[in-house]
Amino acid sequence: MNDMILLKEGEVVLKGLNKRYFEQKLTQNIRRRLKPFGSFRVTAMQSVIYVEPLEDGVDLDAAFEALRYVFGVMTLTRAVACEKDPAMILRTAKEYLDEDLRAVSSFKVESKRSDKGFPMTSIELSQFVGGELNEAYPHLKADMRTPELTVHLEVREAAAYVHGAPVPGAGGMPVGSNGAAVSLLSGGIDSPVSTYMMAKRGLRIIPVHFFSFPYTSELAKEKVIDLAKQLTAYCGRMFVEIVPFTHIQEEIRAKCPEEYFTIIMRRFMMRIADEIAKKNGCGALITGESLGQVASQTMEAMQCTGAVAELPVLRPLVGMDKEEVIRIARKIGTFDTSILPYEDCCTVFTPRHPCTHPKLPNVEEAEAALDVEALVREALDGRELVKLDPRKGFQPT
Repeated sequence: MNDMILLKEGEVVLKGLNKRYFEQKLTQNIRRRLKPFGSFRVTAMQSVIYVEPLEDGVDLDAAFEALRYVFGVMTLTRAVACEKDPAMILRTAKEYLDEDLRAVSSFKVESKRSDKGFPMTSIELSQFVGGELNEAYPHLKADMRTPELTVHLEVREAAAYVHGAPVPGAGGMPVGSNGAAVSLLSGGIDSPVSTYMMAKRGLRIIPVHFFSFPYTSELAKEKVIDLAKQLTAYCGRMFVEIVPFTHIQEEIRAKCPEEYFTIIMRRFMMRIADEIAKKNGCGALITGESLGQVASQTMEAMQCTGAVAELPVLRPLVGMDKEEVIRIARKIGTFDTSILPYEDCCTVFTPRHPCTHPKLPNVEEAEAALDVEALVREALDGRELVKLDPRKGFQPT
């Protein structure tokens, strides 16, 4: 009796004539995620994805854990297949779930029959298997409302499947199914959450981090790489673009009015991210901005910083408060890393009295003292690429 994994598709099932495209993206992502754990057959039928080991010695426990974080999956469960025969289904349920059945005092059977040629209806199959299990395990009580164990039976085209309770998947859309975007990734709480949220909507992510050595330390850079590495559980493999930002910040400090330091700094970030995005075929930029959270996140400030980007700027946190963001950060495992006390380039040369309601013409006038094109080109030429993989860690390239 060989274990396998059943994954139920999420939003993909709602697609129409283009459903196959999204399903193919999902199965590609699943195959890629399974590679470290052995050889598997991955097939999709009737909005269910079947993951079957093709050899002995595969690490099915690790594979199951990895698949819990793949966007596009609504639920997943360990299961076993058998012949589409009522007696064989009963026998398989007794053998496969014997330990679980002995450990509980109440149960019920739920059946789904997508193969209409099967001789029993779903209700009839549940009644037959439930009655036989009740006799085989006299301590069990049938409970249709709040059972300790639900025995799931599915009769599908290829076979019948027996399994226990499914666990929630990551939900959302398959990564890459809705294009790609550059995410501005700092070492704070917000940007990893915004990156996660847009990956959940099917975007392939290219994180960009701005690094201001020696004002920010190597530990600060490693912190951001660690955050990106944690996000690979959801986003899959990624390249992090690390952009040298020291010269730009020094030029801003030397030549621009202090109240505009942060606004002009963020305008440079958007310009550089926009260039990286276009070079990588991306369709948008992602930031962790939340309306009114800090001086650079007022409507006027965001209008000034977004004005230099040719691509759309996605701000998934714009209407969220800090507690909501922290709750998601804890859920995805980035919070503890985000609060490590290493400085971020956004805190370098912070003005004492930042302008909270800047006017775009005034910002452009202040910025005119800089050789914008040369500074952007210098930063792009000096960037470093770091390859991240969900299993192999990060490797500078």
